[in-house]
Amino acid sequence: MLHFNRCQHLKQITQKCFSFIHAKTDKHAQLYLSRTFALAELRKSCHSIHSLVGDKNIILMGLPGAGKTTVGRIIGLKLGCCVIDVDDDILEKTWNMSVSEKLQDVGNEQFLEEEGKAVLNFSTSGSVISLTGSNPMHDTSMWHLKKNGIIVYLDVPLIDIVNRLKLMKIDRIVGQNSGTTMIDLLKFRKQYYKKWYDTRVFCEIGATPEEVADKVLNEVKRYQDVDSETFISTRHIWPKDCEQKVLTKFFSEAVIEGLASDGGLFVPEKEFPKLSCGEWKRLVGATYIERAQILLEKCIHPADIPAARLGEMIESAYGENFVCSKIAPVRHLSGNQFILELFYGPTGSFKDLSLQLMPHLFAHCIPPSCNYMILVATSGDTGSAVLNGFSNLNKNDKQRIAVATFFPENGISDFQKAQIIGSQEENGWAIGVKSNFDFCQTAIKRIFKDSDFTGFLTVEYGTILSSANSINWGRLLPQVVYHASAYLDLVSQGFISFGSPVDVCIPTGNFGNILAAVYAKMMGIPIRKFICASNENHVLTDFIKTGHYDLRERKLAQTFSPAIDILKSSNLERHLHLLANKDGQLVTKLFNQLEEQHHFQIEKNLVEKLQQDFVADWCSEGECLAAIHSTYNNSRYILDPHTAIAKVVADRMQDKTCPVIVTSTAHYSKFAPAIMKALKIQEINQTLSSRLYLLSSYNALPPLHEALLERTKQQEKIEYQVCAADEIVLKSHVEKLIQNQFM
Repeated sequence: MLHFNRCQHLKQITQKCFSFIHAKTDKHAQLYLSRTFALAELRKSCHSIHSLVGDKNIILMGLPGAGKTTVGRIIGLKLGCCVIDVDDDILEKTWNMSVSEKLQDVGNEQFLEEEGKAVLNFSTSGSVISLTGSNPMHDTSMWHLKKNGIIVYLDVPLIDIVNRLKLMKIDRIVGQNSGTTMIDLLKFRKQYYKKWYDTRVFCEIGATPEEVADKVLNEVKRYQDVDSETFISTRHIWPKDCEQKVLTKFFSEAVIEGLASDGGLFVPEKEFPKLSCGEWKRLVGATYIERAQILLEKCIHPADIPAARLGEMIESAYGENFVCSKIAPVRHLSGNQFILELFYGPTGSFKDLSLQLMPHLFAHCIPPSCNYMILVATSGDTGSAVLNGFSNLNKNDKQRIAVATFFPENGISDFQKAQIIGSQEENGWAIGVKSNFDFCQTAIKRIFKDSDFTGFLTVEYGTILSSANSINWGRLLPQVVYHASAYLDLVSQGFISFGSPVDVCIPTGNFGNILAAVYAKMMGIPIRKFICASNENHVLTDFIKTGHYDLRERKLAQTFSPAIDILKSSNLERHLHLLANKDGQLVTKLFNQLEEQHHFQIEKNLVEKLQQDFVADWCSEGECLAAIHSTYNNSRYILDPHTAIAKVVADRMQDKTCPVIVTSTAHYSKFAPAIMKALKIQEINQTLSSRLYLLSSYNALPPLHEALLERTKQQEKIEYQVCAADEIVLKSHVEKLIQNQFM
């Protein structure tokens, strides 16, 4: 359900933009998305105490040996309902022979067809059904079952499956031909399971049937409780009257709206889901895509994005568009220091890790009848990553979602500027602003809060504004995955054992990257200290050391690390909300004071709480270049300037007793002039591509990013717009872009 309260012309909005949806207008207009109808259907089946899901069936799906029959019986006893085993109660009774005899009699293909027909002739309600391992390979019968059931995937470790099949003396299953090993076939089968499940039970190694049954019941409860995972604004003030309803949003609404109507940022109303030690250990040997699927399924309710659809999005986001198959690998640098390399995406920065996925989340969540204009402020890397990510949507989605990126005209590197301009597509544009990033970010926030302007755009053009900066929850959430993945890689590579603490050192400007690491810790990753690394714009370092956020008489310095040339750190608001136990009144007071008086001071107890987990320092321009030079000499590894900032601070703050993961946020080739200066390479009127070829001749790590090199070759004279640092001018540009794109 999407609440719009920014515009006075509510009836016109609903008629023009949502005519197909029944809209209720009272004090606030409520516009119901198509998702709402699905939620209503879920609610209808969720009121029976007897069977947990009313007339719906709980359908257990998994590999042969996953324990579906045993777990099904336990659940049936707990709920007092009928238990049906497809093998024993349907197939063998239909065929008057055992399943193994039937398989031997008719062969693989005919067996699947006859198995499917038998299931199609079967119907029940309010029961627990244990499928065969091969049922999911027959589409028609699975659709038949899915219509009246919640399909629960028992995701059991392969090692447990193989051991159980050996004990059961099963050496052949449906689909296994000569020359195919059991392990290969089991892995092959998984592609069928991921098409069908509504919710997954991620089982630990050696979990008992009773433990799995309890997990199934918890997952079914979560699936049916569509109102349980909601979001509030960081500036939400809790009502004194306990009976007064709290204004909350679903995940899909938080993604669509981006910024809360009160100017705050959306955060989960409840705690982050926490994985058990056993669940984390299962992910040690998993791929990045597998890790992302497990973690994001736990953070996104299936009523917002079905698990199977979410899996498709993740596979699309982290596929061939990344030049490294590991997506976000960890490299040992020296001693107890490790580099988390986040620059293998199509635009060569850590922003790709979220912005290859976020557009798919956004496109899924929006209603089909409205157009959306995404406004983005960029300090360098976000702009090209957003433009690239949204250009990868399908044709229909690109026709209703457009992107405008605003960047400081003279505040980013030449390569970043060329990359942003060159990333413009039919649904995305770059606009240079004659000011700095802080102006761009503040102006966009003000535009979002201007209800007259946003209401006018909605009524006049049927277009709603949203964001793709890290103020948007859909942009921030995927970043949690790579921090968790980095720790798991250290365990996988044998540098640490699971449970051993690590520190993380992150070059920080807008606080989103380091906040994602905080969320990873909340999910169970044992991070000891968060080391905040600043450049000469060290407002965050000063704040962490003193609790005083002071912008008075502080000028923004342009540095070699432009992505953290930021003074107003948006995501700090989310962390302060967390520290203050969700005290929205305090957060509102602090950030209103920052807006009006350009500073605020938090109380001593909050400073102490902050400093329990955070330490911070900053690095000068000279120290940054020196770190690039010394790291190359010692390790033949080239750091980009942002990573060099983190390396300097990590060297200074690390106590050597604990491994530290230094987050590398961009490929060095995006900052070739700074790298050449650091390595004392003479530069004589070179083009962007010739600089990259020159740097590649040094045969250093990491290797040259081919996608970035290709981008430099394409850089001809590409037109883009430049505007004055005036909010009214920005609004005018936004309106013209909307007219050109959607009218």
